[in-house]
Amino acid sequence: MKRKDFLKKTALAAGATFLAPLFVNSDSEAKTLVKLNYKPEPLGWSNENLTLAWIGHSTILINIFGKWIITDPVMFERIGVYFFGGSFGPARLTPPALLSHEFPKPDIILLSHAHMDHMDYPSLKFFTEKYPNQIDVITAYLTKDVIEDLDWKSINVMDWNDELTLQGIRFRANEVKHFGWRFPWERDRSRGYVKDGRSFNSYVIDYNGKKILFGGDTAMTNKFQNLKSENIDVAIMPIGAYNPWVRNHCNPEEALKMSSEIGAKYFIPIHTKTFKQSNEPFAEAIDWMKRDASNHNMQIGLEEIGQTFTLIS
Repeated sequence: MKRKDFLKKTALAAGATFLAPLFVNSDSEAKTLVKLNYKPEPLGWSNENLTLAWIGHSTILINIFGKWIITDPVMFERIGVYFFGGSFGPARLTPPALLSHEFPKPDIILLSHAHMDHMDYPSLKFFTEKYPNQIDVITAYLTKDVIEDLDWKSINVMDWNDELTLQGIRFRANEVKHFGWRFPWERDRSRGYVKDGRSFNSYVIDYNGKKILFGGDTAMTNKFQNLKSENIDVAIMPIGAYNPWVRNHCNPEEALKMSSEIGAKYFIPIHTKTFKQSNEPFAEAIDWMKRDASNHNMQIGLEEIGQTFTLIS
């Protein structure tokens, strides 16, 4: 084994020991899987429209006029430290709406930041091994080291306010209010390390006259205000893990407010009902979203994991 690989595995083992008491669910929680009432059928989606489905947590499968994009793919039973071929950490409470082999080949994978529930190494390893040198990936500033050993077609690093055209699709990276370290000892921008700290993005996806905001992970902030001129069609925004983590995660009312303030027409929830990450009840975030939706000039595109939304051209 190379010295670099040995040090990496040693660090991961130490990280697992340190993080396990903080993040591992109880046995009863880990064995509680909520049955899904919906299942996407991507083979039947038209390439003439924008169609997307909520797979679970922050994973959205998008077909935007024939281009397949997956956001923050997390497909397996657990998230956490990758160690000896598996993840050491929390188990899902809700299964993914698609199994790994049911996904169409992604053209682009979009990663918001390096947290283990967003940049899941086993899921990314699965895709790059199944489709070696065929997938472009976009990731945030100072995060590519986590995934650069995988067999990508290209790795594209985007910093705040960067724009990139990839496969004809325009991407714009936007700052959010969050934090970026993958392990607690790492530098990240929320701690003031702007030049040498891990970053965290939201993205605007712009293709064929339609625009999607993928919010990644964020607390309540005015940092989306510069997107008012983008004319966003669909805002995909996190709504869970706010109790007590309000400094890092917005609640449903705040997510709706940020989306409506930039003129988004449709709202898609993410980051809830998949892992036990906070103290709010399992269904609270979705119920709150549905209650508050009428206060905003915007429609809810879907409400549950597994549902599909189509925006007809």
